[in-house]
Amino acid sequence: MNPLTPLDQYDYVIVGGGTAGCVLADRLTEDPNITVAMIEGGPSDHNLPQVLQLSEWLSLLGGPYDYKYKTTEQPRGNSHILHSRAKVLGGCSSHNTLICFRPFPEDCDDWVNAGATGWDSESMQHYGDKIKCKIAPVHTADRNPIMADWIASCTSALGVPVVGDFDSWSRNRGGEGSTNVQQGVGWLSIAYTPEDGKRSSASVAYVHPIMGKRSNLHLYLESWVYKLNTNSDGSSITGVAFRDKNGVEMELKATHEVLICAGAVDSPRLLLLSGIGPKSELEQLGIACKRNLKGVGENLVDHPESIIMWETDELPPQTVMQSDSALFVRRDTSDPRPDLMWHTVPFADNTERLGYPRPKHAICMTPNIPRPKSRGKLYLTSSDPEVHPALDFRYFTDPEDYDARTIVDGLKLARKVAATAPFAHWLKKEVAPGPQIQSDEELSEYGRKVAHTVYHPAGTCKMGAISDDLAVVDPTLRLIGVDNARVVDASVFPLMVTANPMITVFIIAEKASDMILADYYKKMKKASKL
Repeated sequence: MNPLTPLDQYDYVIVGGGTAGCVLADRLTEDPNITVAMIEGGPSDHNLPQVLQLSEWLSLLGGPYDYKYKTTEQPRGNSHILHSRAKVLGGCSSHNTLICFRPFPEDCDDWVNAGATGWDSESMQHYGDKIKCKIAPVHTADRNPIMADWIASCTSALGVPVVGDFDSWSRNRGGEGSTNVQQGVGWLSIAYTPEDGKRSSASVAYVHPIMGKRSNLHLYLESWVYKLNTNSDGSSITGVAFRDKNGVEMELKATHEVLICAGAVDSPRLLLLSGIGPKSELEQLGIACKRNLKGVGENLVDHPESIIMWETDELPPQTVMQSDSALFVRRDTSDPRPDLMWHTVPFADNTERLGYPRPKHAICMTPNIPRPKSRGKLYLTSSDPEVHPALDFRYFTDPEDYDARTIVDGLKLARKVAATAPFAHWLKKEVAPGPQIQSDEELSEYGRKVAHTVYHPAGTCKMGAISDDLAVVDPTLRLIGVDNARVVDASVFPLMVTANPMITVFIIAEKASDMILADYYKKMKKASKL
């Protein structure tokens, strides 16, 4: 079979050539007897320097390789957030900053307690070891002097230790009894190649080496899946309907399974458009309900962040992707995990809309909430597949006001770091919110209005026990109540992980590939005995 010759039926059809989809495409086609089609809405990244060069990531936001999803009105937050979702092979690993953290052990414990049996830390770390991306701390040649001074001031002002390798820190948890599990500051671990500054994304690490070389893999690029096809009673997924960039409509059948890897926005969106979701909401839109799954689109969660900005002189040019270091602090001593995180970035966005001046040169600290309490919802407003879904994150709406208080604490601690040498020597003045904003009430109002996203939507097809009314997939990632389909991406998160979630998505996909293959070989063995 020529790799460029499409079929009308494959063993597996993968919806979405993003982070998880690329992993599955590679792992499943390692067996030459297994045929796989992967359908991706964007083009290949293979010859796109703007995508491959990590330092260009900011230029991708809002551009042609971005789906550009808007946020609904947020009464207690920022209603103007544009949620970037990648429209290119590799998905968000071709679009984001490639910051690498494994899930904390307690994150995994929380998942298990929420019904995700088998997703304990020991199991997940094993799959983290299989990730093919090249991951390393920011190379010494890329280390900016102001970031180095910021790290030094964090240790002096807040008493946190320096972490030499965040990937090792998250992998080994700093060793028995180490405080590095709880707090730390340092240069981030990034999936990139320091010699040329290029991404080591899911597409680069998993798909580029096999493109055009495996006769059992076919890529449908610039093609968008708008419906899951089912059997007559809706109990089983049989394939997908999609259209290419020219509007030509096609269908593919899946002999074994359809693997939905479209991300935390488009995976629930596809399920809803296909009649899988809350019955009453679907029927209001004229969509026939094939499976009443109340949890589809619920449990929407994100890592919100705020911003505090200082004017500076022109900054040194060295950088990997302009957000090369991070700080973690633990306030709650009853939990070993940090509960505040900051990036430090040299740009002055997000504040102009509120009337603040935009200095020619500036640097910001962006406190974010590792485990937010607020939960939102994704839902359809039309049965037309071309209409974007509504994203209501309900930022800062948790009853205890935990999320807002976390931002206030983050702004206060940022000021403490900014007042400490050597970082303080780089700063000319605080521009936003400005030294006149001091009370908790003022800081909360400012911090929520200027809040942004770290682009980490998750949870909208959450994994859980079959007895959980809001669970969409079971612990094997199978769609509950519908055969021959799994969801494999960040939408299955039962709860948000503490730090950047990309590596957790890789882990999910690596584990999913093992589960899928185990079921495949079991079926083949059974069939051979008939």
